[in-house]
Amino acid sequence: MPIYTALAFQDGIHLPTAETRRRRDQHRVIHAMNSTVEVLPAQATVREALERTGSRAFRAWPVTDQRGVIGVVSLVTLEHELADGAAVKRLGELVDARHFPHVHKDQTLDLALERMGAAQIELLPVVSHADIHKLEGVITLRDVLDSFGVTTQLDTAHRSIPVSTSCLR
Repeated sequence: MPIYTALAFQDGIHLPTAETRRRRDQHRVIHAMNSTVEVLPAQATVREALERTGSRAFRAWPVTDQRGVIGVVSLVTLEHELADGAAVKRLGELVDARHFPHVHKDQTLDLALERMGAAQIELLPVVSHADIHKLEGVITLRDVLDSFGVTTQLDTAHRSIPVSTSCLR
């Protein structure tokens, strides 16, 4: 161990090691993302979206139009809109196609987690650097936790729920 590392450790300072840098690089979106994606079309209404997603394991979905992904809508948002009498509102009206939460394959899982928290959603679209509307997959909160080996008893129950990998159109 180099002397400066030993002295820093002695003073209670834990410098990153080659091992921690290697592990940090392993925790990238590309290693945890799902390439099969369930999406909702922008022209679907709130009611239609709730009918299509009623028994799904996810609580958020990418919204797409002819360009590709244009945003993410959560179950909470859909239920809130329904309660407010907006059952016929189109999903495209609920998202901002220019500024929506997303990540890229080469970004870190801590960034994905930070963006999920900021947007209060459990799923982010993984998009291309060249075109943010080009959907390459999704990453969920469960994917991030799994990549770090975090499991709970509730997770065991959720794993028995089948997840459709088809696109809803």
